[in-house]
Amino acid sequence: MRPLTDDEIKVFFEKITKFIGQDLARLIERKGEQYVFRLHKQRVYYLSETQLRHASSFNKEKLMSFGTMFGKFTKSGKFRLTIHCLNFIAKYAKYKVWVKANSEMSFLYGHHITKVGLGRITENTPQYAGVVVYNMNGIPLGFGIASQSTELCAKVEPTAIVVLHQADIGEYLRDEQEMN
Repeated sequence: MRPLTDDEIKVFFEKITKFIGQDLARLIERKGEQYVFRLHKQRVYYLSETQLRHASSFNKEKLMSFGTMFGKFTKSGKFRLTIHCLNFIAKYAKYKVWVKANSEMSFLYGHHITKVGLGRITENTPQYAGVVVYNMNGIPLGFGIASQSTELCAKVEPTAIVVLHQADIGEYLRDEQEMN
């Protein structure tokens, strides 16, 4: 387990700021204690400094996980957010999308959201912005990328894709073996 390098920090922060904007400082400087991001086996973990001290007492080869996994780096050096960070991203999300009940299960099975399934969208959402997907009751279901801006959503045909799927809470069941 080690701190992220400058290049890794740049790639990681670019991905996170797509979803939460400039609120990244709120993730690190929380009430009571400082939080940090650490890399272990190509995965980025978010944990308090107290948890970091406890985890450092273990042999790194035997350490499987610690804190909350935010995502992992691919072999090509790109960063992919995982569903584990949904609670943190949803808390500080800049742009939000609410999906209708009839399209909720489709999204949870890993499909994109079409205009028919779109319940609401945050005003002034730009195209290709990171969005958090909620059901109509306000429960976060996952996140994705807005393929249309708010203005274009009103003009597109009903079968047009509005949100590109990236991760959802259904992954806990679909990819149970890979979640380790």
